[in-house]
Amino acid sequence: MDDKIKILQKKFPENADAFFSADEKTVLYLTGFAMTDGALFVTRNDAFLYVDFRYIEAAKSEACNCRVVMPKENFFGEINSVIAERGIKNIGFEENKVSVSAMDIYKEKINAESFVKMGAVITTMAQIKSEYEMDLIAHAESIGDAAFAEVLPMITYDMTEIDVALELEYRMRKHGAQGTSFDTICVSGKASSRPHGVPRPVKLERGFLTMDFGCIYKGYCSDMTRTVCIGTPDAQMKKVYDTVLRAQKEACDFIHGGCDCGEADSVARNIINEAGFAGRFGHSLGHSLGIYIHEKPVLSPKAFGQKLTVGHVFSVEPGIYIEGEYGVRIEDVMQIRESGPLNITKSPKELIVI
Repeated sequence: MDDKIKILQKKFPENADAFFSADEKTVLYLTGFAMTDGALFVTRNDAFLYVDFRYIEAAKSEACNCRVVMPKENFFGEINSVIAERGIKNIGFEENKVSVSAMDIYKEKINAESFVKMGAVITTMAQIKSEYEMDLIAHAESIGDAAFAEVLPMITYDMTEIDVALELEYRMRKHGAQGTSFDTICVSGKASSRPHGVPRPVKLERGFLTMDFGCIYKGYCSDMTRTVCIGTPDAQMKKVYDTVLRAQKEACDFIHGGCDCGEADSVARNIINEAGFAGRFGHSLGHSLGIYIHEKPVLSPKAFGQKLTVGHVFSVEPGIYIEGEYGVRIEDVMQIRESGPLNITKSPKELIVI
């Protein structure tokens, strides 16, 4: 694992002597260790991960680039000891991840002269992935591919939307996922016109069935969407699907290192608009992902001037949604590597009729 602690230390503002976080994602990103209760304290020279008895054995084995400590009482006392030993005065924190009540507690318990806002320092760092991180995301995406391949032949009219969603989640876990990276979307028939529809306890309706799902592997997220058809599609449905597929493929082909995020969105959006579906593609073309399921940059009409570069990982997911009738979305994940753009989603995209 890359030493992200050292990268963070180089980003300390002049008026910060240390950095404190109890955020799960921040701790995971910086140390590689997942936990739900504890804290990380980073000085300009070292780092301390504070965990209790529940995590101590695992943390000693799995946490990287930090000293693992099990406090006798609580981590505040341990942090104050370091503050006193090192003459630390000002402590940086991510204000967008700390509630007002939590901040009040930190100010009361931690002996700092001041707390320094460091903005979205970790989420900004997380935008650029190393080769190691991109490999983890590619593996997470392969788990989704495997789950889809197994669930696809299982789908029958007797299944409910919830059944299909649970099968996808179960198969991802069977293939090594730690959990889902977001609530699985599985909507059929008229409900497929809802981009973020919630699976229902109803049998699959004839028409399109959209499945949007992802998993977490070693802390990193995957994301993919496939739309199939329950029953034979009519001519208009085929046109909708073919339009989305062409938009998705051409956007993927267009994307490259140095690519403008707004221009990438326009490639797909123009195809959809020119096919007669203007106003039916109401979300962005894609979002970055990694330790978080939604990161920046995004591929959207508001992103002109923002460039994709080596280390960016993002979804490409155009869609058409006709209210009260049906919807189609197709989503792959792409990476910008030193060797060039790479589509890491391998599941078939041609229309599948069940």
